[in-house]
Amino acid sequence: MKKEEVKVEELVKVMGLYPKLHAAKQKIGKVVKNANNPHFKKSYADINALVETVEPILLEQGLLLIQPISEGFVSTLIIDIDNGDQVCSTMRLPEIQDPQKIGSAVTYYRRYTLQSLLSLQAEDDDANSASATVKNTKPTITQERFENGLSQIAEGKLTPEAFKIALSGFQLTDLQTKSLLLL
Repeated sequence: MKKEEVKVEELVKVMGLYPKLHAAKQKIGKVVKNANNPHFKKSYADINALVETVEPILLEQGLLLIQPISEGFVSTLIIDIDNGDQVCSTMRLPEIQDPQKIGSAVTYYRRYTLQSLLSLQAEDDDANSASATVKNTKPTITQERFENGLSQIAEGKLTPEAFKIALSGFQLTDLQTKSLLLL
């Protein structure tokens, strides 16, 4: 190693938790998606992929990752082993009686508290599908019908304002939109 690299590592140890987290985040990068959600037909990084990606890098920096469950909360803590400083992300578990559903919730919350705490670049396909914006459902108008309306305006059978109002229920092409600006 170069002398400069050793000095930076020693400085990070002396400075505490946040410089260590900064150094770790620079090494982590994006987490590989390794699991599939068949319901949404999307892939995601499961808890094992997240931990396998981040834990060795955190340990290199002298940071300990733990994810305890206490009093109905799942927590992710990153602790600086040199001075005991820590950061934490916590979520309350839902009140569920089924042990399998509780286990699934714990795994899910471990994944999200870890992603949140480190601001990991792992796309949440499940949430993206659930919160996707509604696509424009307006029908398109054919160019022939559009030109027919322009002809009716030219013949005095239709006003430009009435034509624009009639078209408000349609998705227009760029050319059609530009043509309306000329009226």
